[in-house]
Amino acid sequence: MREEIRVKDARMGRIDPRHRPHYPPVERMAILELKAARGWSLEQTARTFQLTAATIAAWMRRLDEQGPDALVQMRSPVNRFPEFVRCAVRRLKTLCPALGKVKLTQTLARAGVHIGATTVGRILRQKPASPPTNPDQSVQNVNKTGCVVTAEYPNHVWHVDLTAVPTGSGYWCSWLPWALPQRWPFGWWVAVVEDHFSRRAMGCAAFPQQPTSCDVRAFLSRTIARARRTPTYLVCDRGTQFDCRGFRAWCRRKGIQPPRYGAVGRHGSIAVVERFILTLKTLLGCLLLVPYRRERFQHELSAIVAWYNEHRPHERLGGRTPDEVYFGRFPANRRPRVEPRSCWPRASPCAKPWALVRGQPGSTVDVEVRFLRGRRHLPIITLRRAG
Repeated sequence: MREEIRVKDARMGRIDPRHRPHYPPVERMAILELKAARGWSLEQTARTFQLTAATIAAWMRRLDEQGPDALVQMRSPVNRFPEFVRCAVRRLKTLCPALGKVKLTQTLARAGVHIGATTVGRILRQKPASPPTNPDQSVQNVNKTGCVVTAEYPNHVWHVDLTAVPTGSGYWCSWLPWALPQRWPFGWWVAVVEDHFSRRAMGCAAFPQQPTSCDVRAFLSRTIARARRTPTYLVCDRGTQFDCRGFRAWCRRKGIQPPRYGAVGRHGSIAVVERFILTLKTLLGCLLLVPYRRERFQHELSAIVAWYNEHRPHERLGGRTPDEVYFGRFPANRRPRVEPRSCWPRASPCAKPWALVRGQPGSTVDVEVRFLRGRRHLPIITLRRAG
């Protein structure tokens, strides 16, 4: 090895010092680190690497320089994302403040950039720089007798529930006329149906007042006709619309098993549809004013359902959307991804879920944000290669 080094040094020594190739910034830092570790003087370091003592002294005076043009630079970590990825994460958080770090992670993975949730959280906490990461479906539904229903495929178990959505004039104080019964024009009653296996919203309907059992049955019949599938089980609460003789008779006529009534306080019984209702109300709360006309309110509900099913990644589904699970589509977050880190080894794993690299590492991309039907609270995020 010493003979090898001597031969190479002899070749370099025959070149005039003014015409020798320069050390790159990262190698200059490595030379200074080796000098400090060995305790060499300027002359010893210069003699070892065929430099001059003045050159080594100049490097040491410029250690504090920052930026891409610095004379001496630290080696950039392999797993460090470039600045444009950080800018994209902050931009998405600004445009879609309702998205948390996990939802941002899943949305970016569907667009093609795999980044961890902890990395997204760290980026959002940092000071912004100048602009230039097979779910278990066996959730159980329990009725009062302790019988367990496990969703094993789409349209096996459906959840149905009712909720009240206030307009701008109702449910906000305790005196007349805003303390009147929960009905239009002070609010809307909304019926929702959700498939348990895929978490897909099968349908929503608005009612001016609390619907009767006949109204709910008509809504469910329309939903079944539109889906062209009949569920095996229906899970609901013990509201008067469901816990009655007419509803049970309707289930028998449709070939549905007797309704399963969710146990209050039991995990996984009616919590699935209640979580969807929370998302629905949160998105409706982004509107300046909940519509008073039934047609416009139903139009807003249909927009939210379409976005929820097609574009919103679901944490329980491993970042997939309900439509991808329901229709058996290949998930977008498993398609070949964009790798913005130029030094990242192609065979190394990325943030979950794992996906192949599209093209060469070090690609530069830009985030494109569109909004479904112009609704600012329903973002559709895609990536395009920067020129």
